Amino acid sequence: MIRGFLTLLAGALWLAGCSAPDPLTDREWPAASPALWEVTSPDGERGWLFGTVHALPDGLDWHSEAVEQALSQSAVLVVEIAGLDDGSQAASEFSSRSSSPGLPPLSERVPPQDRAALHKLLDLANADEGDFATTESWAAALILSGALRSGDPANGVDRDLEKRGMPAIGLEGYAAQYALFDALPESEQSELLSAVAREAVHHDPVASLEAWLTGDMKKLEKIANEGMLGDPELREALLNRRNRNWLPSIREQIDSGAQPFIAVGAAHMLGASGLPALLEEAGYSVSRIQ
Repeated sequence: MIRGFLTLLAGALWLAGCSAPDPLTDREWPAASPALWEVTSPDGERGWLFGTVHALPDGLDWHSEAVEQALSQSAVLVVEIAGLDDGSQAASEFSSRSSSPGLPPLSERVPPQDRAALHKLLDLANADEGDFATTESWAAALILSGALRSGDPANGVDRDLEKRGMPAIGLEGYAAQYALFDALPESEQSELLSAVAREAVHHDPVASLEAWLTGDMKKLEKIANEGMLGDPELREALLNRRNRNWLPSIREQIDSGAQPFIAVGAAHMLGASGLPALLEEAGYSVSRIQ
């Protein structure tokens, strides 16, 4: 279920993806209650953690009274990347890292058992192997994942929040997000590409979005473990290490008294290495309020 799960992970990659017709527009969705935590420092300063989705179909309303109340009390918005609408910067950072000469054909970069799925994915993207002759495996995976995408980045939660006009602080930039993929060893890039290819055969466009919308963190964790984040190296590089890197900035914002509303991909809230757990380990009180 990587297609749905990538929307819970990294915001920058969607600016590199190709588009596809969205089968989820006008679907009836459950009442919105996405997971929200209140965080209190040892000195009594407060903030909120909210897991986002970076692309959503038209007509999906994720707003809730608890979220609106938290936003009304917050003085600053903390997101993965501030200024997501700067597409030229995203494209520049992507293109500067995504190509290398002398690469093997794309199908040779995945195990034999995943090659039929890769060709199906290429068909869905109206592409062929030659289009990726100089494209690194991680970049090909992100581009091709767009052929499976359900939802529009223009509807992403982070973009919606930024439009409110609150002061916004970014935890990382486009350069950092693309660099983390580019730094993956080829074996992990191959696993990422294989996971996207397998999703072309076995995918559920609804499960991860419904789990997020209803705040079902156990189901999201199950989806994560069944997909690419079940690979320990990918999970460490794409989630755990970033969470640890973000923690000092998040703590600083909470401790400052700014009452930050911290809105990052919902995958960053999962498990013992998620932001709620890390803040608890650091001595903060973390309470699920939605």
